[in-house]
Amino acid sequence: MAGNSQRRGAMRRAGTKKGATVGSGGQSRQKLEGKGPTPRAEDRPGHVAQQRKQAAQRGGDRRGGRPGGGGGGASGGRTGGSGSRAGGSRGKPATEAVAGRNAVLEALQAGIPASALHVQQYLDADDRVRAAMQLAVGRGVPLLETTRGDLDRLSGGAVHQGIVLQVPPYRYADGADLLGAAYERGEQPLVVVLDGVTDPRNLGAVVRSAAAFGAHGVVIPERRAAGMTAAAWKTSAGAASRVPVARVTNLVRWLTAAQKDGATVLGLAMGGRLTLPELDAATAAGPVVLVVGSEGKGLGHLVSQTCDDLVAIPMDAATESLNAGVAAGIALYAVATARRG
Repeated sequence: MAGNSQRRGAMRRAGTKKGATVGSGGQSRQKLEGKGPTPRAEDRPGHVAQQRKQAAQRGGDRRGGRPGGGGGGASGGRTGGSGSRAGGSRGKPATEAVAGRNAVLEALQAGIPASALHVQQYLDADDRVRAAMQLAVGRGVPLLETTRGDLDRLSGGAVHQGIVLQVPPYRYADGADLLGAAYERGEQPLVVVLDGVTDPRNLGAVVRSAAAFGAHGVVIPERRAAGMTAAAWKTSAGAASRVPVARVTNLVRWLTAAQKDGATVLGLAMGGRLTLPELDAATAAGPVVLVVGSEGKGLGHLVSQTCDDLVAIPMDAATESLNAGVAAGIALYAVATARRG
């Protein structure tokens, strides 16, 4: 019968682990009581997430609260432009990681802004790792000893060789300020606009050419285009810290506004009415906006229609097209030469 502890087998033998009585006697009551919500990883003392948070805060304080983008430019500072987040488009991670010993060392040598350098625990460091750590310390970048599992997560599963550089989001300039900043300096604006260029290395090459030939900024669209990633920073060879890059929601709208501000918009196209050597010196001497399309598709239809004129780069007929970085460099050189002439 239920509850009859006198039935055969109901009594436990003395000396057993649980004792001789039936039931827990309240011994498990404390185990059933709630202990409150589990704290977040970044709030747990000693957790790697908390160490990263503290390192990021120390890095932000050292840079005056400006976590990326580099120094000032023609826009007078790096602010999020045209309604975009500083970290890029929605759904993308707020930070980027550069993984691998060669890649990390080259990134630090190129002056890419960094929020933390993660080095695997008990790593057998070689010359590249030691050089990267020395560069990071010299620039005030926090050094964090991290587990291999955390490095795998930071690098997204890429081969990291025990070292990962955490890069903060690039802080884009305000597209509406590029031309005005040049006018305020008493100079005629020269701006490069990229239409549909999706390779960040091309973007970095354009930024580098823009710095070499005195351009006042580069404009890119928010969608279907490369952003200022670590790869773009590295290709720019430090020029990204001097030339502002603005991200706008609508290229046609921005080009129309530039025309109202007095700029001549010239689009690079194979079937252009003019060639670069035929570019009028008076036109080049004034405010100029150069629009460069992708190597495959060229300029978009609406962007092409908005341009004041289309200009071609003369080249051998056997060559179909040039990539955006090369084309922009040639066009910038032609404009700079016409201005000097």
